[in-house]
Amino acid sequence: MHTLGMHVRRIREAAGITLEELARRSGLSFRGVVYIEHGKRNPSLTTLLNLARGLDIEPSRLLEVFDAARREPIESPKSDPE
Repeated sequence: MHTLGMHVRRIREAAGITLEELARRSGLSFRGVVYIEHGKRNPSLTTLLNLARGLDIEPSRLLEVFDAARREPIESPKSDPE
């Protein structure tokens, strides 16, 4: 499963935006953006909206990662044959 932070990073890099630029555009600290991208911080709804603004995307695009994760099959534990 992909994490939200990895998803933010992929979008940022695809747009050619640096960490510093995203922090400035979104009104977040540089460290805050780094923590989100590395999965060390769970962003609030307000932070997600600010990130979307900084990335110049619709907020729903940030949440696509959760739709993709839901479609992945869930593996059931393997039972031992008796």
